Amino acid sequence: MRLLPVSISLLSALLIGGCAVQPKAFNDSEITNINRQDFLLATQNVEALSGPVSLDEAIARALKYNLKHRTRLLEQSLAAGELEAGRFDMLPKLLADAGYSWRNNDPSRTSESNPTVASVSSEKAHVDGDVALMWNVLDFGASYYNAKQNADRLLIANERRRKAMHTLIQNVRTSYWRALAAQLLTDRLKSTIADAEKALKSSRQISAERVKDPKESLRYQRTLLENLRLLESVERELASAKIELADYMGLTPGQSYSLAGVETMSPAKSSMTIEEMEQSALLQNADLRESFYNVRIAADDTRKALLKLLPGISFEYSYNFDDDKYLVNDQWNAAGARVSYNLFNILSGPSRMDAAEKNEQLQAARRMALQMSVLTQVHLANHEYLDAKHQFERAESIYQVDKELADVISKQQSADLVSDLDRISANVTYILSTVRLYQAVAKVQEAESRVQATLGFEPVFESLDDLDLQALRQVVRSSLDRWSEAK
Repeated sequence: MRLLPVSISLLSALLIGGCAVQPKAFNDSEITNINRQDFLLATQNVEALSGPVSLDEAIARALKYNLKHRTRLLEQSLAAGELEAGRFDMLPKLLADAGYSWRNNDPSRTSESNPTVASVSSEKAHVDGDVALMWNVLDFGASYYNAKQNADRLLIANERRRKAMHTLIQNVRTSYWRALAAQLLTDRLKSTIADAEKALKSSRQISAERVKDPKESLRYQRTLLENLRLLESVERELASAKIELADYMGLTPGQSYSLAGVETMSPAKSSMTIEEMEQSALLQNADLRESFYNVRIAADDTRKALLKLLPGISFEYSYNFDDDKYLVNDQWNAAGARVSYNLFNILSGPSRMDAAEKNEQLQAARRMALQMSVLTQVHLANHEYLDAKHQFERAESIYQVDKELADVISKQQSADLVSDLDRISANVTYILSTVRLYQAVAKVQEAESRVQATLGFEPVFESLDDLDLQALRQVVRSSLDRWSEAK
């Protein structure tokens, strides 16, 4: 009775403490500190730029420093950790248990034959404990198949990492050429816009003074305004290119950098037959390989469903002790075996098996459908690549004509043989042709990357953490060269 108030006080304190938990939002200072720490962690291991960035360096930086890609690597590491942890589930359970018991009076007992005489068989306070080794056959079987499924999930995480790497490389290659066009054309673009604005202002002054026919002045202004609209649309498009590329490479937003030029923009000729491309895709395509593992996981689900229909068999062996002074043997060993069976499994078992088998059939059907889809992707990707090459050749021819025309008008301008409108229009046409040329190159690079992703081509390395940036650049360059040789 003396402990009752203490027990009530402790219980009340626990209840009040539990009810006192309230939502606590982060304040501005805490958010600022978290953002600062995250920024430092995200940028502390990024190698500084040492000069103009080439295409292979841009891809290597994206693979090594892009945070979204690093997330895929962490997902793969998580799958590896779950596989390692799941292996311990197959071991028997080794349980250690200890306890202390107390009561305020003796646990006295009487007998029916002599109810007036009480006897004591245990102490008021004593310590007991045991160490037990238990093993259940069904738990072992389920843990075994869970471990196999975790192994397949690790392989699936690897295939998803490959797919993410394909997408990242494709985006970098596309953005690189757009950013290179922005770098080459920015100065000329701004100069042409300034000339057009100046000519438009002069034309409006002349129109206001009624020096020329109003219709001629308005047509002149209309042409200038149309050219300005085209130039400004190009400026908007190119302005975001280097920002996007910097994000892919893991550079700090707003960081200044330059891109290295290239010797040739012409795509390599293809030497792989469509049959060879189909065979490569069926062997190496990341989505298709993932579907194979999903079918195997579904098959293990069927086996686990079968295990649930079997009786449970468990074995136990334990060492026990108790310091109760009334015990003759205060230490002893115990062993046992038990068989149990849920009789409702007789009713639910067929449904469980049927559902598991249908899931396995579904995954197999998805795999077969994906095989046909991958073959279709091969033909579509190859068609888009060939079409992109044709569009590049056409854009290159138009670019050469517009470039020569701009050169001719530039020479005539020095002799005062052309008007400002002709010069501005020629510059606008040249800039647009250049932009379309680099857009065509970007389309070729994008289509080529899509073909590589469909066929399962990517840089091969063991671990990004074990490679420095220079070594990774060599791996990327070798991969691009290998693909060029295979084409």
